[in-house]
This record gives sequence, C-alpha cells and structure tokens, in this order.
Amino acid sequence: MIYLVDDIIGDVRIVLDEDRSGEPLLESGDEEALNLEELIRSKIEEGIDAVHSMAPSRMLDTGHAFGGDETLYWGELESGWVMLPDDWLRLVVFEMSDWERPVYDAIAADTPRARQTRSRVKALRGTAQRPVCVLGVRPEGKVLEFYSCKSRAARVTRGVYIPRAEIDDHGGVEVGEQCYRAAVYNIGALVMAVQGEAERSASLQAKAFGELGIQQ
Repeated sequence: MIYLVDDIIGDVRIVLDEDRSGEPLLESGDEEALNLEELIRSKIEEGIDAVHSMAPSRMLDTGHAFGGDETLYWGELESGWVMLPDDWLRLVVFEMSDWERPVYDAIAADTPRARQTRSRVKALRGTAQRPVCVLGVRPEGKVLEFYSCKSRAARVTRGVYIPRAEIDDHGGVEVGEQCYRAAVYNIGALVMAVQGEAERSASLQAKAFGELGIQQ
C-alpha cells in the first residue's frame, strides 16, 4: 500500500509525543520542529526496510514479481539461478513448476546449509520434494540460486519479493499495510537514536517488535 510521506511524518510525531514524558513536541512551523520533520523524513526508507526485513511473511503485502524466463539460468544437476532485481530486499515466495512445495525463506550463502548445496550428491543439495534457495552473487549481479529441479524443462511458476522502500516522485512510499504501525514506531526509534535518546529509542523499538508479534 502507498502511504504519503507527510502522513508518515505526522504519525511518527504522534508516537514520539506519546512516548515522551513531560512537554509535548514542538509545534509545526517552528524551526526546530521543521528540523525534526526533516530528520524523520531521512529515516523513513531505512525504518520501513528494517520492518519489512524482519516481519513474518504472513504480514507482508503481495509484493512484486521476479524470475521471468529471460532471467533464468541453469547449472549442474538441474540446479540453477535467477537474476534478482536491483531493488531486492527479501523473498516472499519462490517456486519452480516441478517442485512439490514452494520456498518462503532464502538462506545466506555463508551458512552450513548453503555450503551443502555444493555437494556432488543431488539429494543433499535440495530436491523437488525439499527445495532450497540461496542468496548469492555472480559477476552479473545478485542471484537467487535454486536446488534442484527434476529436469531443465521446469519454469518459474511463482517468484515474489519485497523491494527496498523508495520515496517516489509524488511523495509516496510503499509499506505493507499490516507492517505500517511497526514501521512508524521503528522510524521513531531511529530518530531518537540519532538524537542520543537511547531509552526512548529502545522503547519505540520494542513497540515495533510488538506490532510484528516478535518476542525480544
């Protein structure tokens, strides 16, 4: 869902005021208030990305498609990779046509499970029954490696990702609807951290985790 940056700034100011003991925030129009709003604006994309990165997949919006035939490449033992978009943030779902189930979480390339996908034994790499996806880097750019298919006739049937947040030319930015409150709290936490208010930053961060149902 697209939210206007001005509305996000207003909502962040509200949660900062709610979290504040004592005097309310400065009135809009004051020079210091304008400086605060610019600081909030500067943390919007970072705050949204952090929330989208750690949110449970059930809370994410539908996302954007990736993995067209022109981005699909094959390696050995019916494994392969697809090129990732430049604005990639995280995977929502990936599935090949001959898999028995999709993959919802891609693993990092430096993990023990990722190293196992290099085995010469196909059953240890990942199979159509228990597929594995690894985030990797090739000379061409960032890729999603998949292990493995039954044959090279397989095609991508589902490829959905969440892009990095970017404020558009109309002053809007995409945020998962169920993630919005967490994003507002997280942006507030980043603002307080910059201002050296560690306790308030931690308090707002905890509220962001709470909105996502994450236990600290």
